[in-house]
Amino acid sequence: MIFNDFFRAIGQMDDPKFRNVLFLGIGLTIALLFGAYAGFLSLVEWATSEPIELPIVGPITWLGDLFTWGSMFLLVVLSMFLLIPVASAMTSLFLDDIAQAVEDRHYPHLPVPPKVSWVDAAKDTLSFGATLIIANVAALFLYAMLPLATPFIFFGLNGYLLGREYFQIAAMRREGRAGAKALRQRHNGEIWMAGVLMALPLTIPFVNLLIPVLGAATFTHLYHRLAAHSDIGDI
Repeated sequence: MIFNDFFRAIGQMDDPKFRNVLFLGIGLTIALLFGAYAGFLSLVEWATSEPIELPIVGPITWLGDLFTWGSMFLLVVLSMFLLIPVASAMTSLFLDDIAQAVEDRHYPHLPVPPKVSWVDAAKDTLSFGATLIIANVAALFLYAMLPLATPFIFFGLNGYLLGREYFQIAAMRREGRAGAKALRQRHNGEIWMAGVLMALPLTIPFVNLLIPVLGAATFTHLYHRLAAHSDIGDI
């Protein structure tokens, strides 16, 4: 069923409204990725007092070499990790627009939902983003102690956090904060699995640029499916 939600999201790429948000999302994703990358280089140089040096490529400095070929190669590699917090940061920027495009095509009978205030959306995104970063920093100790389990810890942790964030914000448009939380807790296992399936392609260079927007559409479908199922179960 989760794959059906994803394929329905892909199937809407012929929709001009959806495609416009997709291209905007890709542009913002690239901008945020470069910002995260510049911050990473700055942090490494501050911590080591020396530039990063790659075999054959040579030294990579913070700003002077930010747009060189060597730096672009490093950016592609680091995107496998940087895109996860970037995807988290993107939710408040585009999820409402992409969810509305999905609902206009697939759920046209629904009334227009009340607008979630930008302050509330930003507050949730900052809270989720901080949790994501802190959890991943804490997980570094587990990676060191359990190196063979690192991929399972990485995808399990980030899948849980991304699924929780994307579903909460998608559901909050129509359920409110408390209703979205209750629905998420009722279907936590499936939402976690959907988050893992979102985290996996976020580690694939270039493909990962599409995932934040397609993930928002997928979780919109997931929300409506689970909400309908819960309504039937309550009858």
